[in-house]
Amino acid sequence: MDENRRTFVRAATLATLSGLLPFHSFPTPSERNKNIRVVVWDERQPSQKQAYEDFLGNQIAGYLRKQSGLSVTSVGQDDPGQGLGERLLDNCDVLIWWGHKRQSEILPEKGKQIVNRISSGTLAFIPLHSAHWATPFVEAMNEITRRNAEKMTKSVQKEVSYVAPPKQYTVPRYDSRVTPFSVVRKFPDGRESSEVHLPYCCFPAYRNDGKPSHVKGLKPGHAILKGIPAEFELPQTEMYDEPFHVPDPDEVILEERWATGEWFRSGMVWRLGKGRIFYFRPGHETFPVYKEEWPLKILANAARWMGKG
Repeated sequence: MDENRRTFVRAATLATLSGLLPFHSFPTPSERNKNIRVVVWDERQPSQKQAYEDFLGNQIAGYLRKQSGLSVTSVGQDDPGQGLGERLLDNCDVLIWWGHKRQSEILPEKGKQIVNRISSGTLAFIPLHSAHWATPFVEAMNEITRRNAEKMTKSVQKEVSYVAPPKQYTVPRYDSRVTPFSVVRKFPDGRESSEVHLPYCCFPAYRNDGKPSHVKGLKPGHAILKGIPAEFELPQTEMYDEPFHVPDPDEVILEERWATGEWFRSGMVWRLGKGRIFYFRPGHETFPVYKEEWPLKILANAARWMGKG
């Protein structure tokens, strides 16, 4: 290391320790070679304090730090750059995301940048629970829908247009046509058009009464379910009810059911380009779901599986 480099490192270290620069514990080169780099991103809304002493994201990060093969950083939406700076993402293999009330503050441009990283295979993405409306998840589901539409129209000369849901962050009715879907028109002169309706990324009903749910693994032997019982119960959680308006997943890993008959595909995997997305449904910020053994172990398994590419 030359003298200029030594001087820079000493100055940066002193500035960080004195609070002049924000600090993130980025992995060293040796850690980067052997560990999967996980960033836990959390909106950190105050209501989480009902169930978590130090925010939900920090609870997850604290557990993951104790697991082998993972190097973990925890960030919040009010951190510099909304906790999504380029340097942070450059040092991230797996991004775990908890968003709820402030979804719209993450702009589509940032969501598309994250989607580009997923598609290139440099980033895996795990949105949790109410992050079904997180900007990166919505942009990812839109991109998957567009790519699927392009595959369908590649062999036929078609005009393709895209239609967004009537209003962002709206809940579809039970009798709504499940999005995404396409309306195809064929004209006498041989032209065809396809109007593709983008997904709501939501579902027709939810209930946050804290009733228990029954979770069942659908893919025995899958890496995400390693060491997980074939079935288990969450003592307190929020209910979501199908149909979930998203593109068909490549894999459905988990299904969740409630005593009143509602059910949900609670662990879903999509391949986007060279990368993967794993949506994991259990949660709600006022119930201590992420103090339960099995949801935490599922996240650790998912991070290891997805972080390997």
